[in-house]
Amino acid sequence: MRTYLVGGAVRDKLLARPVIDHDHVVVGARPEDMLALGYRPVGKDFPVFLHPETSEEYALARTERKTGRGYHGFAFHADPDVTLEQDLARRDLTINAIAEDEQGRLVDPYGGARDIEQRVLRHVSPAFVEDPVRLLRVARFAARFAPLGFTVAAETMALLQQMVRNGEVDHLVPERVWAETRKALGEAQPSAFLRVLRESAALAVLFPEIDALYGIPQRAEFHPEIDTGIHVEMVLDAAARLAPGNDLVGFCALVHDLGKALTPKEELPRHVGHEHRGVQPLRALAARLKVPTDYAELAALVCREHLNVHRAFELKPATVLKLLTALDALRRPERLQIFLTACMADKRGRLGHEHDDYPQAAWLEQARNAAASITAAPFVAQGLQGPAIGAAMEKARVQAIGALKSNLTKE
Repeated sequence: MRTYLVGGAVRDKLLARPVIDHDHVVVGARPEDMLALGYRPVGKDFPVFLHPETSEEYALARTERKTGRGYHGFAFHADPDVTLEQDLARRDLTINAIAEDEQGRLVDPYGGARDIEQRVLRHVSPAFVEDPVRLLRVARFAARFAPLGFTVAAETMALLQQMVRNGEVDHLVPERVWAETRKALGEAQPSAFLRVLRESAALAVLFPEIDALYGIPQRAEFHPEIDTGIHVEMVLDAAARLAPGNDLVGFCALVHDLGKALTPKEELPRHVGHEHRGVQPLRALAARLKVPTDYAELAALVCREHLNVHRAFELKPATVLKLLTALDALRRPERLQIFLTACMADKRGRLGHEHDDYPQAAWLEQARNAAASITAAPFVAQGLQGPAIGAAMEKARVQAIGALKSNLTKE
């Protein structure tokens, strides 16, 4: 029985990145051997155990065989005779197929350490094409490691394209697509996720609403990058800089401009009304991928209202209050923060505007605080009842925002 540290822990040590999870593979053992040592079983499809003291995962070395379409179409075989090299062979990328023994020596049969040095994402074996989730994982790893200079190997990209052509990607379940997308949106450079999916032709299959944005022109005076698809990539990366790891901000950034794909050709490069047209394809995408309701709802508000936020100083106080109410910002100020961050990312996701100031955010936060300071108590004391209290509070909140705006104008 021999134990090895494997996968991301070894990879991240070699990259001098923080190691979050420590996963291990055990060679030469049976399930009963693990149980006798006090390990707790957790695996359903194959033998995985938790260490009795550290609770880290220990999986028996195993091989896998393709039995059907999709992510679940595999049969696993765990046996004491399965070697470490056989176990590593079933992994997706060479950088994830490195092991470290208990003395700290690397076992690297597929050249993962070399690919880390050369900053390459490369598949381990031709069996890579059998699991469609791997396409999403490569795109997600691209989003994580693009800032370090990683690119997808040409032969691996050819396999990704093959997976799309042979229909393997069509068998991805919505929950898994969303799970991988959500992780990618929290990575350092989410634009790389879109670029890998687009180059492999998977973007048109999985996210046709986003794929349709590429090639759609915008007015150069507002969008020097011109192409709407490129703009979305830039907004995603701006969101990642403004709110590192926040996939909710990332999702709002991803879908904020879907309406531009629906602009009549004769109106291009102008996009009048795109913020309203974008809500329907956003809801279709969210329903298809089973996106959580809170993500879909806030993203729809960003889609519909981001232009109003850009011109926040021009809005009437009543319109500002209406916006804040739609966001439920008076009760949930954190929701306003996420909303404004996504709008700021839209402003900065333009060529040459990456560091623009965005005073609209601070102004709307002040407006929210002014409105939230109005409570029901004084109106109850005046003897108002029922709907009259709500009407009086709304009027007072509009006046408070108006007073704030007047002071802002004087300054």
